[in-house]
Amino acid sequence: MAVAGAALVPATPAFAHGGDIPGATSYRSAVTSTTLDDVRVRSVEAGARLELTNDTGHSVEILGYAGEPYLDVRADGTWQNVNSPAAYVNETLAGDVVPPAGADVTAPPSWRKISGSTTVRWHDQRTQWRGDGRPPQAIADPSHSHRLSEWSVPLRVQTTPYEIRGTLDWEPPPVAWMWWAGAVLAGLAAATLAHRWPASVRAIALLAGLAPLAYAGMRVLDGETPPPVLILAGLLGLAAVWRHPPFFLALSGAVVALFGGFNETRIFFAAVTATVGPGWLARLAVTLALGLGAGMALTGVLRMRAAVPAVAPDPVSVS
Repeated sequence: MAVAGAALVPATPAFAHGGDIPGATSYRSAVTSTTLDDVRVRSVEAGARLELTNDTGHSVEILGYAGEPYLDVRADGTWQNVNSPAAYVNETLAGDVVPPAGADVTAPPSWRKISGSTTVRWHDQRTQWRGDGRPPQAIADPSHSHRLSEWSVPLRVQTTPYEIRGTLDWEPPPVAWMWWAGAVLAGLAAATLAHRWPASVRAIALLAGLAPLAYAGMRVLDGETPPPVLILAGLLGLAAVWRHPPFFLALSGAVVALFGGFNETRIFFAAVTATVGPGWLARLAVTLALGLGAGMALTGVLRMRAAVPAVAPDPVSVS
């Protein structure tokens, strides 16, 4: 049996950061305003990067950590100043790269085109928590949210200054065991329904398939390309709506539970997820994928077992 998976790929902006991003975090970095009209900015990838779209029709510079030109989003695309230390520091999420000797904030800008897009994403340390370990406020009171800072990122149009403004908060993690318990209950409910009303397996497979696809969509809208196995899990779950012999039901359910559910359970432990919308909605999608997928797999195994004919014992011959 061959199964084809499709990956959802968002529109491709310019990327100014090559490091890995967290799938979830306790730090919420949010854009509150911009002082330049026709420039749209949002926080993406669980706050790991900022995304700026320039609709002004003219050049907008994003300034680096020393106030030097760092990125220039023009009508014909995005350019990077290779003399800006920020161009090298931002190559890792932790900011541990030491800028080469050629990077000099006092040197004239040397622009290199990195994209033909007027949308750019970059990691910016000014929007992040840079301390070691949890903030003192969170250690003292881990059950409530805490405002850590109000940050700004400077912009410039020719000689006129503007800025992006935002906030950084620490948020307490969700109650992880409740989501695990929800997955167990969903699995038991799915298996029970499928056993008592066999036709209900179509509805269970539909929900199980839609859950990882919805979660993938939420990640796409936040600017991330989800792993192909997440899409594959959703498609296999939906395939079981129309074709669900016991073996296929067990296989598709196991794939949904593993790749659409268990692989993504890290979001049970962190307040901020790399998705659009409220975090609980993403956690609900993962919970349903894990629980309903497991329920489908159990149902398939039980049906395979029931289909095996019982072997009658050999009669005892009496001489």
